Amino acid sequence: MLSISVEEFLSWKKKQLSKGGDYQSFAFLIDCIGGISNSHLNLLKINPVGDLYIKKNLDYLGSIWEDHLLSSTPIQYLCGITFWRDLKLKVTDKVLIPRPETELIVDIVFEIFGKNSQKLFFAELGTGSGAISIALALAYPLWEGIATDIDQDALEIATENFIDSSEQSNLRFYCGNWWTPFESFKGKLDLVISNPPYIPGDIYEKLPEEVKKFEPKLALMGGYDGLKHIREIIQKAPLFLRDKGWLILENHFDQGNKVKELLTNNGFTLVEIVKDLSGVGRFTIGRYK
Repeated sequence: MLSISVEEFLSWKKKQLSKGGDYQSFAFLIDCIGGISNSHLNLLKINPVGDLYIKKNLDYLGSIWEDHLLSSTPIQYLCGITFWRDLKLKVTDKVLIPRPETELIVDIVFEIFGKNSQKLFFAELGTGSGAISIALALAYPLWEGIATDIDQDALEIATENFIDSSEQSNLRFYCGNWWTPFESFKGKLDLVISNPPYIPGDIYEKLPEEVKKFEPKLALMGGYDGLKHIREIIQKAPLFLRDKGWLILENHFDQGNKVKELLTNNGFTLVEIVKDLSGVGRFTIGRYK
């Protein structure tokens, strides 16, 4: 740990923010690499005296901030980590940065199954960093889970995140496209979750440069209408779910009604569009028969 005066730090902070960028990204950098939490930063504004301990020197932190501003690389990739619910996860440009709105998937599971559930068998299709599956494995130690991804690099990151987050062994990782790894598990899954690529082709072209340039296209593009992968997941889900097994999908903000229709047409009941905290229909859920 390095010691500097609060006055020196605040002067440096002001200089860095004057170069551009948003405060949220800057605070993320200072927290992750500098070891100074956002709440501590706010306290310094109130009482700007004394000394401060940081993990890295200001020149090093400044160089990362410069890189972020010049290249538009997401700050999470430059720091190598992100925070999601109560997890600290490794991320690289091989995985999508898990979004805060996706955190509600775990709350939807809590709503359906309760927080003290009996042993169940769940799967996540397209796990990326592993965020969703790891959160569920930790919340439900009696459950057994399988998380899949088509990209072996992503699976290695997800596996490392699980090992770093827990000493549990109730989550396994398999490489394969959607249902391919589950041929021996037909009719055995109680719950399947997926946040698949769902961005329509025309919308993808309009995404911010830092998303298009750095985050994996494979994890974002959902075909011309965004529903290519969602269709495949829903159409094959009845082969793998138990009777009364649940499917929970994240979708684009304007796809809820179409996904609801797909679920209904494939034998699902209790189909519902669930809104995120912004009031957007972000998730569509259904029970098979």
